[in-house]
Amino acid sequence: MAHRLAALVSALPLTYAGMAFAPPARQQSGAAVADVGHRGASAYAPENTLASFRAARTKNADYFELDVQQTKDGVPIVIHDTTLSRTTDAESVYPHRSPWRVRDFTLAQVERLDAGSWFSARFRGERVPTLATTLRAMEGSDLKLLLELKNPSLYPGLTGRVVDHLRAGPDWLLPDRLIVQSFDWGAVQEFHRLMPAVQTAVLGTPTAAQLPAVARYAGYVNPRSATVTAAYVRRVHAHHMKVYAWDAGSEAVMRRLVGDRVDGIIADRPEMVPR
Repeated sequence: MAHRLAALVSALPLTYAGMAFAPPARQQSGAAVADVGHRGASAYAPENTLASFRAARTKNADYFELDVQQTKDGVPIVIHDTTLSRTTDAESVYPHRSPWRVRDFTLAQVERLDAGSWFSARFRGERVPTLATTLRAMEGSDLKLLLELKNPSLYPGLTGRVVDHLRAGPDWLLPDRLIVQSFDWGAVQEFHRLMPAVQTAVLGTPTAAQLPAVARYAGYVNPRSATVTAAYVRRVHAHHMKVYAWDAGSEAVMRRLVGDRVDGIIADRPEMVPR
């Protein structure tokens, strides 16, 4: 713990793309609902970048969430879409490489791309980070990590490579510091077999009939907020799993989710989660 605190102190204050990040005044409260910064604090900085993850800290998030996919040469990188078009300048840098799929580009090619200017000129030069870079950069922070295996069926070996990266940064394997999730429940089962001590989550809304099987390999069910009801949360809790709801874009939705007794809320503006 001491070396983590030392690393945190030495890293602050931080400046990214002209924005200074001072140490946050994290509230200490008895709130039961965890606030998770969706792709970082993606309302304030370009999603799935180091700037966004550090911004999540200034917004009092408990977790930062990210998406992991894989380059052509087998390197896990942090990006949401299966293509590079929306969040980088790939179309102008590689005009003849349509449809600009992540899996068609090597790491060296991805590293040439600007992943910040689409969001704001002040983030010009922000890069698509590798998973390894992200884990190192955020290791000394007090944030927890919600890691999504994104489209693992497109990337042979992705789950095993993520496991290798996590084992190389043991601070992330401290109790309750990491949750790994996916819409691909088979990948969640595979990850659970490889790292049974790490908490796992299924994305989606398992039926009542599916919940007993899901509970054998996952500790969380993470549904879209629109599908959440108090009755569904009670059903998940009855199987000793927690519920982290996502796509909560307004304070009214967040308050409803709190009333439904969810355990966490994943939001672009994590500071809005009621405490």
